[in-house]
Amino acid sequence: MKPHRPFCDGMNRRSALRVGLGATLGGAIGLPQILAAESSSSGRMGGAKDDVSLIILFLQGGLSTIDTLDLKPQAPPEFRGEFNPIDSAVPGMQLCEHLPTLAGTANLFSLVRNFTHGNSGHGPADHYMLTGYLPRAGFNGGLKPNNHNPAHGSIISRVLGPRGSVPPYVCLPKMHNSGSSAYLGSSYAPFVVDADPNAPDFKVPDLLPPLAIDSTRMNNRRQLMRTVDRFQKKAEVTANAGTRALTTFQQKAFDLITSPATKVAFDIQSEGDAMRDRYGRHSLGQSCLMARRLVEAGVRCVTIDHTNWDTHYNNFDVLKNDLLPHLDTGLPALLTDLNERGLLDTTLVCVMGEFGRTPRVNKSAGRDHWGPANCILLAGGGIQGARVIGATNPRGEHPDTDPVGPEDLAATLYHCLGIDAEHEFLTPEGRPVKIANDGHLIDGLV
Repeated sequence: MKPHRPFCDGMNRRSALRVGLGATLGGAIGLPQILAAESSSSGRMGGAKDDVSLIILFLQGGLSTIDTLDLKPQAPPEFRGEFNPIDSAVPGMQLCEHLPTLAGTANLFSLVRNFTHGNSGHGPADHYMLTGYLPRAGFNGGLKPNNHNPAHGSIISRVLGPRGSVPPYVCLPKMHNSGSSAYLGSSYAPFVVDADPNAPDFKVPDLLPPLAIDSTRMNNRRQLMRTVDRFQKKAEVTANAGTRALTTFQQKAFDLITSPATKVAFDIQSEGDAMRDRYGRHSLGQSCLMARRLVEAGVRCVTIDHTNWDTHYNNFDVLKNDLLPHLDTGLPALLTDLNERGLLDTTLVCVMGEFGRTPRVNKSAGRDHWGPANCILLAGGGIQGARVIGATNPRGEHPDTDPVGPEDLAATLYHCLGIDAEHEFLTPEGRPVKIANDGHLIDGLV
């Protein structure tokens, strides 16, 4: 990935004692807060599907779906662009010629081509797609976090709670600005990897202590914390229940960061070279591999924030030589690996950007923001594969069939996870807010 292409609009040994004890900045969650999150049943449907996890691959900047998943070869040249369609493993479903591996796995996923919404600005559209709610007036897309409403992962964390010792909601390699918990509070914010799994020295700063600090030294520091807590309790005549609970979760946080099972889940270096090569030695591919490892370990939702798909300039060159080769290794490897391991039925994969790109190519051989027409890829977790849902008009300008939007996507995701989208949570002011904003299941998918 080329880091110099901007959008149009970073533990030392002394810190080891604090590893897992304090919430990280930027709306992310620390280990005690993760472990303190209640396993609430509020919002579960009868017979909730506790075994289903969600992986969101968010192509930040906006995938040009008219050049990849919904080509228009019969349109005039200024609309159809430079790429040709190729047949996929599913009769009638054609994809871009630069996605041949993905095309070969088309029986595992479905495309929603009648997807649309009315916002073409990065910040608001990001929020809309990642929460199912268009942000209210006064929204500042540059804040981190900027959630007016909880991200899908935070809702999942709140309703279903953690499985075992792993966090219920993880963001990698970083947290998207709209990826946090809003009015649900910090207990349901994501655990953020905050490191590129493709880096040779990859480690998770806020989870694993430096290798130089062995378990004996960590236990010594645990005992030091107990001593500090005893002094603190003597000084506090009226310790409240929250303080007592936090001490319990601090204890669990130490257990987590010294847990062999946790280390295994995040230890991507333990994967063989062949498997890592299969996913692709780049950030998108290794993030997909890490996501598979995390759901395999019990994480309920993993959001991969991959950038930069904002192709205002040289759209076709950037897609062909940079972005699509990575997508064509990482995504098919994820789908086939999950399928081979028997995990695809219990892992819902959603691939999306905040919007599509303009049907008409601009003067810089690029495409600009375009909310009115988009395409979403869904696989696994109860989703029927090998289907094309809906269509856009011959120039890819807008849906040509009944349109669906972010509210409907949210309702569909939650249904697959056994979450009642009609259930309401209360904001701190006491205002009831539905889990999903009156969305409906996308016809033909479930």
